Amino acid sequence: MAGFKDPSFNDRAAAAAKAKQAALEKFKAKPVLDEATLAARRVAEEAKAAREAERRAARTAAKEAAEQEKLAAIAAKEAAAREAEEAKAREESDNIARQIELLAEQKAARDAKYAARKARK
Repeated sequence: MAGFKDPSFNDRAAAAAKAKQAALEKFKAKPVLDEATLAARRVAEEAKAAREAERRAARTAAKEAAEQEKLAAIAAKEAAAREAEEAKAREESDNIARQIELLAEQKAARDAKYAARKARK
């Protein structure tokens, strides 16, 4: 039975040289780009870069607008909370004033009763 025979050094070197030659021929076969094609590519790349810059600017503007809306909402919320606190404080002061008036009226009524009782004696 015959076994697998490893390729010799000369076989491997010849295969490598053949592969290098094939790659070189493939590279040489590529067409050379003329100035018109290169200029068209450059224009297309510049247009693409301009569109990207415009898109980035629009995205940045949208983010800034969203941030401004957030800040406005927060400010409105804080103003509403402040107004609610002020209204609560006014209501409490009104309640205290009414209680003071009620107590004064009750004291006046007690004093009038006491004075009437004193006058009867």
